[in-house]
Amino acid sequence: MSRILTGIQSSGKPHLGNILGAILPAIQLSEQSGNESFLFIADLHSLTSLKDANTLKDNIRAVAAAWLACGLDTQKVVFYRQSRVAAYHTELTWYLSCVTPYPMLANAHSFKDKSDRLADVYAGLFLYPVLMASDILLYDANFVPVGKDQKQHLEMTRDMAERFNRIYGDTFVIPEARIDERLMVIPGIDGQKMSKSYGNYIDIFLPEKELQKVIKKTISDSTPLEAPKNPETDITFKLFSLIAGESDIAMMRENYLKGGYGYGHAKQALFEVMKSRFSKERELFNYYYHENPAALEQKLEEGEEKARVIAAKKIAAVREKIGLS
Repeated sequence: MSRILTGIQSSGKPHLGNILGAILPAIQLSEQSGNESFLFIADLHSLTSLKDANTLKDNIRAVAAAWLACGLDTQKVVFYRQSRVAAYHTELTWYLSCVTPYPMLANAHSFKDKSDRLADVYAGLFLYPVLMASDILLYDANFVPVGKDQKQHLEMTRDMAERFNRIYGDTFVIPEARIDERLMVIPGIDGQKMSKSYGNYIDIFLPEKELQKVIKKTISDSTPLEAPKNPETDITFKLFSLIAGESDIAMMRENYLKGGYGYGHAKQALFEVMKSRFSKERELFNYYYHENPAALEQKLEEGEEKARVIAAKKIAAVREKIGLS
């Protein structure tokens, strides 16, 4: 039995990159025989960047609705909000911070990227890797699916667990990263990594007209309609290739290479395949997010009770190890 743990921040509503790069792969792993999955909303982490309470509440609901819309079976996984088990997460964060060297945290990319303007850096951002380690180690996760930007934090989690184990004896499982190389970076409509902070994301749950408007903004070059185009360098084609079936991808590639096929045609095809591919997900998202948030809340509360039992047991073991029991 392998424990898989994945968390998604509630700093914004989930976009295509989150769904392809984290949510769907995590759900697929949860459905594999022999896996036990812990899937959570990292709402405590979101506080490092989001300070508006109403927006945070709305985002948490949207993230939960996206998980459920994408087919998450809450009977097979432990599905919870990090904040509703916060007493255990934050307690373990303190214990780990007491065995974590300052230089390790100062070397984290999340901190170094902003270290030239320290007035804008909060202690929460500096301790972000420790809280992330607590999220993982609290549940004895064996594998953690991560993107390229989180790989360093996972390595730091391993270092913290190994250091704690050396000092106090065998306590934590040492987790391993799982990286899907194909989905490591989902391009945004501007060609950079799709990110809420860049404002280049595609929200698949938007109403149709708004979704189409966003897709039309995808960057393209000035190659004339009649001229052949390079599918390998075009963002619209790259996004289409992540969603469409093999025959449709092959057809679009052929259209690009032979000419007489414009980027407007490609963007319309991307819009159509996105509607088709995510039609069920769009319907379920609307149900949980807009029509029946009580059903969403019930599923979260059931998962949080499961998480609480496991986290309490682990914290009791940690207290025993360090002499606080």
